[in-house]
Amino acid sequence: MLTVDFRRFPVGPGDRVLDLGCGNGRHAYEAYRRGADVVACDADESELRIVACMTAAMNGAGQAPATAHTRPVAGDGTAMPFGNAVFDRVIAAEVLEHIRDDQAALHEIARVLRPGGLLAVTVPAWLPERICWRLSDDYHNIPGGHVRIYTRPELEVKLRRAGLAVGGHHHAHGLHSPYWWLKCAVGVSDDDHPLARAYHRMLVWDIMKHPAPTRLAERALNPLIGKSLVLYARKPAASTAGADRAAGPPSRTGGRSGRAAGRPGRVVDPGRAAGRPERARAGA
Repeated sequence: MLTVDFRRFPVGPGDRVLDLGCGNGRHAYEAYRRGADVVACDADESELRIVACMTAAMNGAGQAPATAHTRPVAGDGTAMPFGNAVFDRVIAAEVLEHIRDDQAALHEIARVLRPGGLLAVTVPAWLPERICWRLSDDYHNIPGGHVRIYTRPELEVKLRRAGLAVGGHHHAHGLHSPYWWLKCAVGVSDDDHPLARAYHRMLVWDIMKHPAPTRLAERALNPLIGKSLVLYARKPAASTAGADRAAGPPSRTGGRSGRAAGRPGRVVDPGRAAGRPERARAGA
């Protein structure tokens, strides 16, 4: 289940793509299918092993061009182990809400992104998230859970503060917000509740089959209660954004440089833990 719209965020052969907080790798896999050279970065090495196995299977099945490459890298979103301006595209999907110093992470993103490069960032949308927090403390008060709720203007200000030019935006996963409200009401850890199980089955069916009625319903719901807010940004061509946070000489492969990645910053993707929130996001 993709949150980033790759029609608005073009990725193709030869593009160097960083999926920051890749988690289960859903966006990394799509970039790899499109022929990019992908670095999947996360603090959770168990997730990286899954991503490595999945991309190896994709390669064996011929699901990506022979010229495309993937590499898992363990790293901290506030001190990434990459040189300056080494990526053409950066994806940060459902990550920033987990990072206490999110502005530092955005400066790091700007540093590793080449001038003219593109960023797609997604966070839980304000209204659905606010309702979840009101319904359940367990939704966010867990280790590695959500530490803030964004408004779009707040996130845009932080992107500009990092030296990035903000572009368009949209919302995604309108059918998923009611599921999480239901989970918060009956207990976020109660996966066996009959109502939650039934709704989850519907979401999985929708993801697998893409039926027209639910596609139309989600399209109508997204602007109102879309679970995720998606913003697109560009690093200006003449920008030196984030240069003061330099991590050593540029490297096409994004290898280790002067600043190590060893700090265990919480760079996760709620496709697995969003604090238990987001784990069951329709089986994503």
